[in-house]
Amino acid sequence: MDKAQFSRARAELGKTQAQMAELLQTSLKAVQSYEQGWRTVPPHAEKQVLFLLALKAGDAKREECWTALRCPPERRRRCPAWELKAGRFCWFVNGTLCGGKPQATWRDKMKICGSCRAMESLAKFR
Repeated sequence: MDKAQFSRARAELGKTQAQMAELLQTSLKAVQSYEQGWRTVPPHAEKQVLFLLALKAGDAKREECWTALRCPPERRRRCPAWELKAGRFCWFVNGTLCGGKPQATWRDKMKICGSCRAMESLAKFR
């Protein structure tokens, strides 16, 4: 998430910088730094922002990822999103089997998830 995406996300959530800092449990200075590009948005903050945006977009009513992506039963059984019944927020769950294997880092995961149908409501923030 770059500085422009972070700023758009904050605007979409209707939060001031101070309110965003409270939501992310960080300092106002950190939020200002993300928006100015002085600091990169850390993965834990990006994940939280995307989760809040997904909730606001009504993603909890969306189709489960394994249905939308037609995952075979053997992959479903091994996938944490399936096990946790988190198919609408599969991108949020670490260790999911997107692309057939778990991704090592959040950045690696977002390379795959960012272009996936399961995350389409968040495309402008990725």
